[in-house]
Amino acid sequence: MQDISIMKTLKVSLGDRSYPIWIGSGVNRLQSCWQEALAPGRVALVTNDRVGPLYAEAIAQQLREWKFSVVVIQLPDGEQTKDWQHLNLIFDQLMAHRFERGETLVALGGGVVGDMAGFAAACYQRGMRFVQVPTTLLAQVDSSVGGKTAINHPLGKNMIGAFYQPAAVLIDTDTLATLAPREFSAGLAEVIKYGCILDAEFFSWLEQSIDALLAREPAALTTAITRSCELKAQVVAADERESGLRAILNFGHTFGHAIEAGLGFGSWLHGEAVGCGMVLAADLSRRLGGITAEQQQRIVRLVARAGLPVVPPKWPAARYLELMSHDKKAQSGRIRYVVLRSMGAAETSAVESELITEVIEKAIASGSDSGA
Repeated sequence: MQDISIMKTLKVSLGDRSYPIWIGSGVNRLQSCWQEALAPGRVALVTNDRVGPLYAEAIAQQLREWKFSVVVIQLPDGEQTKDWQHLNLIFDQLMAHRFERGETLVALGGGVVGDMAGFAAACYQRGMRFVQVPTTLLAQVDSSVGGKTAINHPLGKNMIGAFYQPAAVLIDTDTLATLAPREFSAGLAEVIKYGCILDAEFFSWLEQSIDALLAREPAALTTAITRSCELKAQVVAADERESGLRAILNFGHTFGHAIEAGLGFGSWLHGEAVGCGMVLAADLSRRLGGITAEQQQRIVRLVARAGLPVVPPKWPAARYLELMSHDKKAQSGRIRYVVLRSMGAAETSAVESELITEVIEKAIASGSDSGA
């Protein structure tokens, strides 16, 4: 049995809705964590057909040994399944097994599973207990923390959802061993984001440590995940419902969500689109006087070294502007972009469409289309 003393334990401070984040090798095998996270009664373990065969039965079996009754709900894999039709598959099973509000729904998987299971938990009987067990790097450092849950609409990503905080987050770094290289690189996009917007020293550490991260060295992984979660937890505690500060966590996402929607959800991974979106946002930040050309190039180089695309799809700028007009960060019909006022510090700003057009056209002209 893993020694709980070697875990990293963080807290998302939200008053009586505060919750722990446990980070470490073997966390998913710690009985003490599960007993704190779960309510008495049954557990609905929501996963997908990619993660389920790897981890679901082992976790279900150990929970049963600890006297929990478990129902496994397995969804198809993929961003394209993040819709009403597949959300209803969760509700169908919860109702068929007559789950009650006081019982627990556990999300075991990446960002799609976490978003869908969290939204289901928020809606089912107006809210049931919910635990995040993220198995991808992107979910571990970003989507599992903070309570954002949603599904996609054909006109926009994450447009239908709710803020609904988990009771706990269990981050077992062992699950990253089975993550495909492309998925791992996608997760690094969100790690890089935190350095750009909140911690210039962390960004410098990432530049020095990117090879160790790509090699999945345990010490480097634990440092990157812990610091990312610390930064995310601080922002969520200060602005849970994104009325101000929390919006900076969307650095690169306005451009990235447009790429995802335009290509069809799932063609590029979310982190790939965000990585490319950060390249565009860095250029925009430089044009607005927030960062230097050298700092902009540092961001581009790190995104590229992480294995992420730096050239957006070759569409007319007008197509990007139309796709971004559906972004949920638009206010009074104007799109607000997250820009860097310096390395490690960000803000939101309404930007004229002419400047956005220049940014997009320059990025497209800067190199060959990266697979789109």
